[in-house]
Amino acid sequence: MSQENLLTMRYPASWWRNMWREALPSGNGIVGASVFGGVQEETVLLNHEGLWHWGRKDPLPDVSMTLAETRTLMDEGHYMEASWNLANALRERGYGTRLASRFPLAAIKLFMPSTRAFRRYRRSLNMETGEVSVGWTDGPNRYVRRLFVSRADGAVVYEIGSEECVNEEIHPGDRKGTGKHIEDQAGAFHCISGEIGLTLYPSDRWGDTPEFRELAESVVTSAKGAYIRYAGRNDDGTDFGAVLRLICEGGSLQSTKEGTMLNFTKARRVLVLVKVFIRGKREQEWEQLEHELKTFPETCEYDLLLKRHTELHGPLFHSASLELNTASREDVRSNEELMLEAYEGEAPVSLVRKMWAYGRYLFISGTAAESGPFGLYGLWGGDYRLVWCHHMANENIQMMYWHAHVGALGELVPPLFRYYGSLMGDFRGNARKLYGCRGIYIPAGTTPGIGTPNQIVPVILNWTGAAGWLARHYYEHFLYTGDIRFLREEALPFMREALQFYEDFAVVGEDGSYRLYPSVSPENTPLNFMPEDGKQLAHPMPTTVNAAMDIAIMKELLTHLIEANRLVGGPGSKDEEERWKRMFERIPSYRTNEDGALAEWLDPKFKDRYDHRHLSHIYPLFPGDEVTRESAPELYVAFEKAVRLRRLGAQSGWSLAHMASIYARLGEGDSALECLDTLAQSCLLPNLFTLHNDWRGMGICMDMPAAPIQLDANMGWVNAVQEMLLQVSPDMVKLLPALPERWRIGRLSGWRFHTGRITMEWNRDAGMFHAKLEAERETNILVSLPPWAGKSSMSGQGASIQPSTLGPLFYAVRLGPGTQLSIHCSPQVDGDVIGP
Repeated sequence: MSQENLLTMRYPASWWRNMWREALPSGNGIVGASVFGGVQEETVLLNHEGLWHWGRKDPLPDVSMTLAETRTLMDEGHYMEASWNLANALRERGYGTRLASRFPLAAIKLFMPSTRAFRRYRRSLNMETGEVSVGWTDGPNRYVRRLFVSRADGAVVYEIGSEECVNEEIHPGDRKGTGKHIEDQAGAFHCISGEIGLTLYPSDRWGDTPEFRELAESVVTSAKGAYIRYAGRNDDGTDFGAVLRLICEGGSLQSTKEGTMLNFTKARRVLVLVKVFIRGKREQEWEQLEHELKTFPETCEYDLLLKRHTELHGPLFHSASLELNTASREDVRSNEELMLEAYEGEAPVSLVRKMWAYGRYLFISGTAAESGPFGLYGLWGGDYRLVWCHHMANENIQMMYWHAHVGALGELVPPLFRYYGSLMGDFRGNARKLYGCRGIYIPAGTTPGIGTPNQIVPVILNWTGAAGWLARHYYEHFLYTGDIRFLREEALPFMREALQFYEDFAVVGEDGSYRLYPSVSPENTPLNFMPEDGKQLAHPMPTTVNAAMDIAIMKELLTHLIEANRLVGGPGSKDEEERWKRMFERIPSYRTNEDGALAEWLDPKFKDRYDHRHLSHIYPLFPGDEVTRESAPELYVAFEKAVRLRRLGAQSGWSLAHMASIYARLGEGDSALECLDTLAQSCLLPNLFTLHNDWRGMGICMDMPAAPIQLDANMGWVNAVQEMLLQVSPDMVKLLPALPERWRIGRLSGWRFHTGRITMEWNRDAGMFHAKLEAERETNILVSLPPWAGKSSMSGQGASIQPSTLGPLFYAVRLGPGTQLSIHCSPQVDGDVIGP
């Protein structure tokens, strides 16, 4: 195991009343386990990806007549009244759909006696295996607990053991005699005793709600023999629960007097196996899970089970690799020590690289090919009404998937499409009943089974761009996989329905170009409609005309549809393409404001407000690829100015990660890394979970009393690092486009561009750069070299390599399937050598 893939902590979870926030996570994509790390009293929180409750889905009334009313009000300049028109119509009809929340399934509670005060405490996570360990010294013995959630066996596997500290002097208080008496005492310390059980994790809220009390009263726990049965009842009438099996090596085992826990005494080692269920009937599920757990032999070994799991987890984790500065590989400092250095102003390189690996680890552990999409809390939430735990499509869920394909984790992307595909009936009804349009309207927030509007406020309800933004992910998945079946049967139908909405929704203005309204730039309000004392999360009047993001999404969707339609063909495809081209010609141009920055709204009636966390209008630069330095240099400068004008103190954890990716697209690696430095200072917990905002009044981030966990910034960090080192679009691959000055030496492998894989190695101090592109399919791209690696040799058997008109750093490259392009730059190379 490499130190760079090990997270170490010096103390247990410590966020009072919410200790799950600082737990160490393990998961198999379906079940998650959060290890708090207590010595005498330990909690391991269990979650299941499909366990949601307390949602409410009302029939959506037809209020489509409000669209004409809203537009009339806006045409007359009554923007505030227009902004609330649709929301008020739904409220007046008593509509009250409410999103569901994920909630904890159970908690493993473990109690072990302590003899002395603990010493040498460590809590660690091995990202290569998904194993969480907690170890400490008590007297002459070292106690170690190890846990992982098995991808192979579908079980939580938990081992409790002890070993004598042969290299540590026995504490003076443990010396009660000499000779054999000490040996007998040391032997006794080798044995472990304690109690273990399954319980409903208590609510983290200060006062329990009636819903929680009803849930708590439904819970039943019983211990018999070596098994514990546990179940509760969800609000849909189905049961959820778990069965725990305890295997003791030596010692004795019995249930407690209450019959709810198991007591083990003087065991040499204890192995705990837990399997869970949801949406079932408890008696049937208990019998089935107990039968499955009985198939594990009494002699089964923890390490063999871990090996079976690692054979599945490991290839995912190692599908892409990254090394930054060779010294960081041997950095053995704890999370706390790394964060203290970050508080000095710069995150150490080893922390930056750990965060890249950790975001990937969370993604791998928090979703699976057969599960739902990755959520804002992953599989590690610890409350029953989590703040913003739904799938949010005006930034958050997209950010969590930006990194996946470049990082060779594309096999975990389809759950995103399966989830939104399951709600298409709701989305079609939304378009028809809210706006009188064909196609689909996707609310920003959804949860399983609830795809109808739920946040009945203008800033969310009046935003229509979710379907178009998600369509980008469909088309990107096709570009990376080349899966023509997926394009024909899933991507194109989704994209067509997303565009059908725009066909009916867009209005042709007097100048012949489209007007999209109502239009929202998430989640901003124009400056001239903000009260002077406007709070950061206030959205007094977000409803406008032609938000730049809405225009960009529509333009991108049309571009991708035309390209995809040509690939698939079929009856009527040419007629469709002609219709789409006419729509494309009506899309208005972006606008530059009086500061020389890209305007967030194309209509000049709406003034730019820089004091905001969202960067929605930057979409054509990132995450889109419409605007580049090469394709639109003047507009590119306006985008850069717009980013620089965003105020630092208005940002959030995820927006700092987003901004880092934008600066990377601008080629400004040092500015991108500075955003990650700031994120580490303000929105990072000791277990490296990211927060929505700071809560301590430090002035470099939004200041809210609450600071919800949002793991989108963990994923955004991964993407930002990748954008600094590799940028991929359908027609261009940029190598080290935004390399920060602090990353002098590095190596990456297994990373992907659309049609192949790439390996790179560099040493700025030695002037060395190597890259190898391996094509898996037909490849026709421009390759951009880093400015300091201009004197390079390029070769490839069967490759076509030609200089580009874009300049000396660009080369037009054609590769056939199975061929490679090698690029070599070293101090010995005197000039460009271009050829096959």
